[in-house]
This record gives sequence, C-alpha cells and structure tokens, in this order.
Amino acid sequence: MTQTDLSKKTTELWAQRYRHDAPVNLPDNPVLRQLFAHRSVRHYKSDPLPAGALEAGIAAASSGATSSNLQNWSVIAVEDQATRSRLAELSGGQSYVAQAPLFLAWVVDLSRLERITQREGASEAEALAYEESFLMATLDTGIAAQNAVLAFESLGLGTVYIGGLRNDPEAVASVLGLPSRTVAVVGMCVGHPAEDAAGGIKPRLGQDVVLHRERYDHESEEEPIDTYNQRADAYQQEQGLPSRRWTQTVASRIAQTRGLGGRHVMRDVLNRLGFPLR
Repeated sequence: MTQTDLSKKTTELWAQRYRHDAPVNLPDNPVLRQLFAHRSVRHYKSDPLPAGALEAGIAAASSGATSSNLQNWSVIAVEDQATRSRLAELSGGQSYVAQAPLFLAWVVDLSRLERITQREGASEAEALAYEESFLMATLDTGIAAQNAVLAFESLGLGTVYIGGLRNDPEAVASVLGLPSRTVAVVGMCVGHPAEDAAGGIKPRLGQDVVLHRERYDHESEEEPIDTYNQRADAYQQEQGLPSRRWTQTVASRIAQTRGLGGRHVMRDVLNRLGFPLR
C-alpha cells in the first residue's frame, strides 16, 4: 500500500469515527490509524495468543504514565476455562469472557504500596486511606489498560473492556485471591477475532461537543448533539440493531439509581475491600 493509500485510509477512518470529512491537514501515521480503527470485539476464536503477545501487552501497559512513579496497579491474566466461566457469570453473563482465550483483570493495587512502606520501616501508610490515592491509582490503571489495548490491536488481536467485573467486586476478589486494598476495576477480553466478529467503527460525539478551547463552553452543544443522535442511530441500523436515540439511552441510565446496575453501593464495597476513602 502506497503512502497516499495509507493517508487516504486515515481520513476514511476519521470519517467513520465522526461521520463527516476529515480536516485537510490531518496528520497520518500507523499509530493514528491503529487508534482510529479501534472497535470492540465480542466473538473470539479459541486459538491461543501468539507467543510473547501477553508480555508485550503488559510491557506497553508498564510504559504508560504513572503518578509519582508509584506504579499502583496490577493485572491478573486468566486463561483457565473454569475461572473465566466464573468471571463471566460474575460479570453479568457475558459469554465472551469465557470464550476469549485470555481475560485480564486490571487491579487498583494499593496493597503493594502498603507492603513496601512497611518494609521500609514506616509505622503506617496513612496516605493510602484517602480518596486521592484511590483516584490516582484508578487513573493509572486505566492508562495502563488502554496502552495494552493498543499493543494487542497492533498484533492483530481483538479486545473488549468488561465493566461488569465491578458487578460483584468482593466475589471477584475471592476468585482472584486479591488481598485487602486491591480491587479489580475493569476486565478485558483478548483474542483472535472470530470470522463473524467484524463490526463497524462506532461513531463518537463530534469535536464540536467534546473539544473546548481555553474555557468550558456548553452554550452551543445542543445542535451538534442532535446531529450525533442521527449519526449514532444510523450506525445502529447499519449494524442491524434497534433504532434508538443516544441521548435517550444516556438519560435512561442516569435518571435513576437503577441505571448503575447495583453498583450504587460501591463505596461501601470499597470500604470492605480496604479502601477507607477518607
């Protein structure tokens, strides 16, 4: 493929993501093409990952930014079929958790920091009891996971995040043997996409909604959000899915506590898992 063809591919991917033409001066490189092409994969072949793929993905995760170099995350790689099946149940019956040959549980890990502090002779790890430490570790864990996604996709593998891993954090902690002051905040399926796994590139809100310059400004967001409703609905229908308005879906999830799927008790759960969140 010539460089001109590759540049054209980048603009095509942009157009699929936003459903409008790319800017004339859009930069082009393999990383951008990989990012623009991202899609969730929910059907997998049973083939194992290539040798070294897991380690490369985790190396990419470790290469992400980390607050104060605390490196406050861990990841549990689960290949055992019985364990993946149990995690699929705990995640709301998502079959692809059991189907994908590799499942990664991304863990906020303040436990390791506590052990290090104790070995260094400190009487306590006081700072770990505060919300800031948990928030910082959660952000770092997300950065690490997303780096791994990009690495896996660059190897031709497919991924999908599993937020349902937070449906029952205490049961997940028991399955994975997690100590106090750790919690699995998100899961990730990894594997070779099945032949029927090819989905479209899901449209996202336009930059006229999410990109603010100098100061936050929401005064003109209504029209572009309405436009996005139309684009998102068109995608739904292209994929053979029921027609729906994105804003209506969002509102139905946010309007009442039940939209959290039982996770409204998360603070109490985190307290029991060793996070006081002061």
